[in-house]
Amino acid sequence: MCRHLAYLGPPRTLHELLYSAPHSLLVQSWAPRRQRYGTVNADGFGVGWYSPRPETQAIEEPVPPLRYRRAMPIWGDSSFADAARAITSGCVVAAVRDATVGFGSEESGAQPFRADHLLFSHNGAAKDDHALAVGLGSPPPPDALEARAPVDSAPLFARALGLWRASGDLPGSLAAVVRQAREHSQGRYNLLAGDGTTIVGTTAGDTLFTLRRPGRAQGEGDEVFLASEPFDDGRGWREVPEESVVVATREHTDIRPLG
Repeated sequence: MCRHLAYLGPPRTLHELLYSAPHSLLVQSWAPRRQRYGTVNADGFGVGWYSPRPETQAIEEPVPPLRYRRAMPIWGDSSFADAARAITSGCVVAAVRDATVGFGSEESGAQPFRADHLLFSHNGAAKDDHALAVGLGSPPPPDALEARAPVDSAPLFARALGLWRASGDLPGSLAAVVRQAREHSQGRYNLLAGDGTTIVGTTAGDTLFTLRRPGRAQGEGDEVFLASEPFDDGRGWREVPEESVVVATREHTDIRPLG
């Protein structure tokens, strides 16, 4: 019960990505057009982004993301809207939140969650959050406090993080989390994640769209988006079929069965 978005491509300001489009994530916080559950997304927001690699950092060392979260509607934070004009990134994951019934709107529940060089967001809700938490079982990693957040997304994040750390396979980890979650509770499990070079999403009960278009300058490469709903009426948006995993890199977008 939220709207989320991921971007990968030439560096863009956070303002361009979250605020500028006719039906941007900002607009979706009060007037979503494709949202099946809930009407507004005013219970918090967050954005995570990857900055350029420091000159002193080894090329093979992943870049950890930065993040900003608030327990308030995105439209109420004018200071961040100004700061977003000066923050530039080539990989972003962001979300506006409609809190699941029974959970509060504390900042700890605002997504994306973050650990290592992973950003994670969940659009949906578990029908039985207790059964989900018990069923997914293994204790949250001690170095990932958000895996203990008071929200039904937390055990999904904990399991995804554990699987990803063990395998390095982000698409496979998200797909496995959806399958395992469904063994313990009905629910909607649209997951979205990024690691700085790839963005991945699942469709399991809610909408997800993908857009790939050329960069604005010659030689820039493509821009690619995954989003709960289109942020404009331009051509090129493709709705991802239900029960799918979509994997996007700078070079291509692949849609495969959830399995």
